[in-house]
Amino acid sequence: MSAGTKAPADPAGRRVLSAALLASAPAEVLDFLLPLWAGSTLGAGAFVVGALIAFEAVLSLIVRPLAGELADRFDQRRVAAAGAGLYALSFAGYALADSPVAAFAAAGLGGAGGALFWVALRAWTGQRAQDGDGTSAYGKLLSAEGQGAFAGYLVAFSVLERGGYPLLFWLGGAACSVAAGLLLRGPRQDPARAAAERRERRGAAERRLLPLMVVSAVTAAAEAGLWMLLLLRLQTDLGLSPNEIALVFAPGFVVFVLLPAHAHRLTDRLGRTPAMVASFAASALFAAGLAVVSTPPAIAVLWTVAAACFAAQIPVEQATVAAASGGRIGRAMGLYESARLAGVVVGPLVMGLLYEEAGWVAACVAAAATSALGALVVPYAVRRLGLARERKASGLRAGDVGERGEGIDIDMDTDMNTNTEAARPPAESVLGPKAHARKERRDWYLHTAAFALGQLILWALDSSWLVWQITDGGVPDGERGPLVWVGRIWLTVWVVDTLWSWSYTVWPREKKPKSSA
Repeated sequence: MSAGTKAPADPAGRRVLSAALLASAPAEVLDFLLPLWAGSTLGAGAFVVGALIAFEAVLSLIVRPLAGELADRFDQRRVAAAGAGLYALSFAGYALADSPVAAFAAAGLGGAGGALFWVALRAWTGQRAQDGDGTSAYGKLLSAEGQGAFAGYLVAFSVLERGGYPLLFWLGGAACSVAAGLLLRGPRQDPARAAAERRERRGAAERRLLPLMVVSAVTAAAEAGLWMLLLLRLQTDLGLSPNEIALVFAPGFVVFVLLPAHAHRLTDRLGRTPAMVASFAASALFAAGLAVVSTPPAIAVLWTVAAACFAAQIPVEQATVAAASGGRIGRAMGLYESARLAGVVVGPLVMGLLYEEAGWVAACVAAAATSALGALVVPYAVRRLGLARERKASGLRAGDVGERGEGIDIDMDTDMNTNTEAARPPAESVLGPKAHARKERRDWYLHTAAFALGQLILWALDSSWLVWQITDGGVPDGERGPLVWVGRIWLTVWVVDTLWSWSYTVWPREKKPKSSA
C-alpha cells in the first residue's frame, strides 16, 4: 500500500470499542452499587453481601479459562456477544430480584458473562495486535473501558434519584443488549484461520507465561488491597466525604481514560521490559509515598502519576501475553485474566488483615515491597517468554536472536509494532490530507455527541459548570462539587479537541507514517 492510498475503514474495530464502552458502563457502576442495593432493597446483612460479591468473583474466576478455550475455538466476537447477553440477563435479574436467592442467580450470570465478554474481547484485540496494530489496540480498548465507566457513573447519579435501582438495572441490561448486537454484526471469523493459529503444542505457552502470571497476580493483589485501604483511610482517618474522595481520584481517573490510546508511542520505543519495570517501580513509589504523606492534594498527585504508569503498562502487558500465546490467544488471555482476578480477590483480605495487625505504614511498605519485587522479577519473566528482542529505534532484521538465545520467527513479536514488513506502513498512518480531515471531523462529531449528552446529564443533576456560567454567571458556593469540576475539565478537553480536529479542515495535511528510524 502506498503512502497516498486511502486507509480502509475498520467498522469491526469501532463496533468492538463501542461494545466495550457500553458493557463497561453498567458493569463498573454495579461493582460500586451492588453492596448498597443488596443492603437497602433485600435487607441483606454484611455476611450475605460479602458472599454475594465473592460468589460473582469466584464464578468469574472459574469460567475465565473456559472462556479462553471458547475464544480460541469459535469466533471471538460471537463469544463476547454471548457474554454481553449473559450480562444483560444478569441486570434483568437484579431488576426483578426480591430475595437473596434471585440475587445470587443474577450474580452468577454476571460473573460468567463478564468472563466470556472480556476474555473474548481481549483475545480478539490480541489477534488485531498480531496483525500489526501493536499495543495501540489494547490502549484503545482500555481507553474505551474507562470512558464507559465515566459515562456509567454520570448516568447512574441521575437515574438513581429519579427511578431508583430497578430503572438503573434495566438501563444496564439494555446497554449490554446493544453491545451484544454490535458484536454480532459483520462476517464471522474464518474457522480455517482460527484453527491454523492453534499451532503450538498445548501447555508450552502456559509454562512460558507462568512467571509473568505470578508477577501479575501478586502485584494485582497488592494494588487492590492498598486501594481498598486508601479509600477507608480517606473516609475514616481524614474524614472526607464521598464527593471529596472523588475529587482526590478525579485527576488520575481522567489521565487513565485519556492516556492509554496514545501511550504506545512511548512504550513502543522503550520496549516491553522497560515499560513494565517503570510501571512497577512507579507503583512502589506510590505505595511508599502514601506511608509518608497524608494531605489529599499530595495523594492526588501520587495517584495521578501512578495512573499514568498503569495506563501505559497494562496494554503492554496484555500485548506481551498475546504475543507469547503460541497462537492460543484466548487461552493465554483467560489465564492472564484469572491470575489478575485471583490477586484482586485475595489482596484485600491479606492487606486488610495486615492493616488491622500492624497499621497503615506497614501495609504501605508491604505493597511497595511487592511492587518493587515485581519490577525486579519482570525482566526474567519476559525473557522466559522467548520473544524476539525489540529494536527501540528501528525494526527487526531476519535472523535476530531471541532473548533465550535461539532463532525465533520474527512474526511472533508483532505486539510491539516490530513487523518485519517494515516497508509497509500501518493502514492507520497512510491517510491522505482530505481523508484525514474527514476522519478527524467524523471523530469530532462522535466526541461532541458524547459531550452534549454528558452536559445534559450534568444539567439534570444541577452540576453543569457550563450551564451555571451561562445562566448565573458562576457556580454558587453550595453547588460546587466533583461533578462540576469534571464538567469544567471536560469542556476544556472538548474545546481543545474542537480546535485540533477542525485544524485539519482549515489546513489539510496527511497523517504521516510512523518513522522506523
